[in-house]
Amino acid sequence: MKKILVRGPALSQSGYGEHTRFLLRSLRSQEAYFDVHLINTNWGSTSWIWKDDEERAYIDSLLAKTIPYIQSGGQFDISAQVTIPGEWEKIAPINIGITAGVETTKISPQWVEKSLIMDKIVVVSEHSKYAFDNTEYEAVVNNTGEKFMAKTNCPIEVVNFPVKNIVPKKLKLDLKHKFNFLVVATWIPRKNLENTIRWFIEQFKDEEVGLVVKTSLAKNSLKDRQHTKNKLAQLLDDTKDRKCSVHLLHGDMSEEEISGLYNHSKIKCLINIAHGEGFGLPMFEAAYNGLPVLSINWGGQLDFLNMPVKQKNGKVKVKPMFETVSYDIKLVQKEAVWDTVIQPDSMWAFPREWDYKKSLKYVMSNYKAVKSRANKLKKYVNEVFSEENQMKKFADAILPTEEKNMIDDIESMFEELSA
Repeated sequence: MKKILVRGPALSQSGYGEHTRFLLRSLRSQEAYFDVHLINTNWGSTSWIWKDDEERAYIDSLLAKTIPYIQSGGQFDISAQVTIPGEWEKIAPINIGITAGVETTKISPQWVEKSLIMDKIVVVSEHSKYAFDNTEYEAVVNNTGEKFMAKTNCPIEVVNFPVKNIVPKKLKLDLKHKFNFLVVATWIPRKNLENTIRWFIEQFKDEEVGLVVKTSLAKNSLKDRQHTKNKLAQLLDDTKDRKCSVHLLHGDMSEEEISGLYNHSKIKCLINIAHGEGFGLPMFEAAYNGLPVLSINWGGQLDFLNMPVKQKNGKVKVKPMFETVSYDIKLVQKEAVWDTVIQPDSMWAFPREWDYKKSLKYVMSNYKAVKSRANKLKKYVNEVFSEENQMKKFADAILPTEEKNMIDDIESMFEELSA
């Protein structure tokens, strides 16, 4: 059994929080091989999970046993660090960096430097892996002054998120229209929320259709709610005579309530025209619930929104099973630059306004075909990305099957000797 230290925002309501909990579930499913300890970290200004359930009790038990173990000088065989690479450290004989990566085309020099102290990196999508594999910077050897091209050289493995089997909660939403689009995103530059809403209104200003916006600026607090309402009101101020509606959802929602959104009879399609996604959890959740998705054909979402389809000639071709929006790849905006994370010379996608509006209209006008395609994707995603498959894949990324077999052989040998 390996003693493993997981360091990540296990209690955070964020993508990295869910990533950490996914890792903990995966290790727990292979408890014969792992003695798990946990250091909880913060993730930005996001809220903490509040649900008092069995998983929260398990997380608390890990935290409770970790502090005295470390204080008594306890050591670990493996560290699994779930965060952005700039925070990775060498704290065990084997160190594994687990990250969503970056949504752009390249990683920062600091990330390249930090990757050199990792024994393995696990990312959530092929898009994230591409940025690590295809970034290099000129560096200098301190002792000799010799120049060389520094790049990530440790193994990189992709492990996608798993499907969750959640019973949707029936929601009572006061929606004005029978046909509504949905967007689920934090209001930050990368999510492109202003254009998502503004262009929607321009397209449907004279039509009976709605947009449900589940968002916040940072936290789910009352103060954040007021700031979010003010920001949305400013955006809608010039379109008071519109027929289409915009409905704000803000605050904590359980997984059952979020699932209820995806399965609501009046919500017909999820929109995401963000500049880039490391994975895109809301799109993934929509896909395995059978809700059609409208997005760009670029980013982490391609791992699950594309699927192999058998052609008439018998050949199999990977096809997008969502409504695609064309885009241009350009330098990130100045306001999106994030020191040591998002490089000013990196690039991401800019969805084209005219094609976004065209796709919105197509979804409404051809909904039967759009929904049929979404149902096919739902079946595929639920089979390929099952919880059992993905948890085993994650656990194997931490401790490969061959090493587990070695542990089993050693334990069997000791059992035979003691018999």
